[in-house]
Amino acid sequence: MDAIDAITSRRSVRGFLPAPVPMETVRRLLELASRAPSGSNIQPWHVHVLTGATKKRLTQAMHELRARDPKAECAQYQYYPVKWREPYIGRRRKTGWGLYQHCGILKGDSEGMFRQHGRNYDFFGAPIGMMVTLDADMELGSWIDCGMFVQTLMIAARGLGLHSCAQAAWAYHHDVVRAAIPLADTEKVFCGIALGHEDPNEPANVFRTDREPLDTFVTFHD
Repeated sequence: MDAIDAITSRRSVRGFLPAPVPMETVRRLLELASRAPSGSNIQPWHVHVLTGATKKRLTQAMHELRARDPKAECAQYQYYPVKWREPYIGRRRKTGWGLYQHCGILKGDSEGMFRQHGRNYDFFGAPIGMMVTLDADMELGSWIDCGMFVQTLMIAARGLGLHSCAQAAWAYHHDVVRAAIPLADTEKVFCGIALGHEDPNEPANVFRTDREPLDTFVTFHD
């Protein structure tokens, strides 16, 4: 598909088919993503591709942790604002409740929400899981670079007929990730990525987010 179709059809898929993705395809996607821009071309990203026993070991460790301590977190950075305010909290709530409704989870069903969130740690059933990391001494610009790398990877995935989901949830459990891979002490977990073929029968995949009109975030200066 062309670039515009790839951009407009990219979305966070939260249910994948078990159909395998050839490693040649994964390598091709990563080569394409490596063309993402970065300041002075320093290319600060590292990628760990997880399949087979390694992926299973990581997901099992996460489910054991959640069963033992449901509120356990070990974040290396703060993804969301410490103090929420409008319009951001409203957008977040709209997305969260919209997703839960499609999954049959009602307001107040904390167990259902906990269960749905836990699907992150199965990579939503995707055959390929990835961990994107960067060196701990990198500054904010390199984090921006990593974001552009992840977006390029996800657009490239659509170009090859695949879907993905970027997962900040993994950043809150870098200790479990570090034990399963393991990671070097000098690496910080930026995010995870689920990659594979969309499951068309997954209720969560029916949900669509909207976008703000231009006049809410663009100012044109003559």
